[in-house]
Amino acid sequence: MAKNKGKEKGTEFYENPEVLAQQLSKTEQFIENNKKVVLGVGGLIAIIIVAFFGYKYYMDNQNELAQKEMFQAVYWYENGEFDLALNGDGNNLGFMDLLEDFGATKAGNLSSFYIGSIYLQQGEFQKAIDHLEDFSADDLLVQSRAYALIGDAYLELGNYSKAADHYGKAASTNSTEEFSPIYLLKQGLAYEKANDTEKAKDSYKQIIKDFSKSEEVSEAKKYLSLLEAKK
Repeated sequence: MAKNKGKEKGTEFYENPEVLAQQLSKTEQFIENNKKVVLGVGGLIAIIIVAFFGYKYYMDNQNELAQKEMFQAVYWYENGEFDLALNGDGNNLGFMDLLEDFGATKAGNLSSFYIGSIYLQQGEFQKAIDHLEDFSADDLLVQSRAYALIGDAYLELGNYSKAADHYGKAASTNSTEEFSPIYLLKQGLAYEKANDTEKAKDSYKQIIKDFSKSEEVSEAKKYLSLLEAKK
């Protein structure tokens, strides 16, 4: 009995062959008594596994195909041929086709960004917002750019508060010395147009405090001085 002192409860299950055999026998009996249930659950798990890997294989193929199809549309976009980039030429797909045919792929998702950017440049501001809001990216630099473009569209529509909100998102999503002060400067100007002087000041002050080496500091100081002078 002294040998069992301090032994953790339940360890006899592992140390005693008879106990282990009894437990295995119970398990076998349970499977025998509930064969239909066990086989049904096992079959369902197998179906789920097959479906998962089948879907993954399908999506990998779709992604690869969509990337190839996207090449020409990106080329048109970069050369300023926006109508072709949007709608294709009958032989090569445009971004609208890619979004329709490969919407669930990464290329389809990226097409929403390109479409929104094109509509913004064509003055179709609400359409630009709709497509850019459908876009999401793991790359925070691209995501922040999308927020900034939405801000530009709202600014053009005269919704200055929403424009400022999205410039703020752009600045904070991927805070960098290169882009964040640009977005914050735009945010300050949007707040000024919305007659929200205090928030505009906060935007300019953030540039001066957090991005003191950026090119936008001199502009931020100028706008801040003008607002304080009005006071």
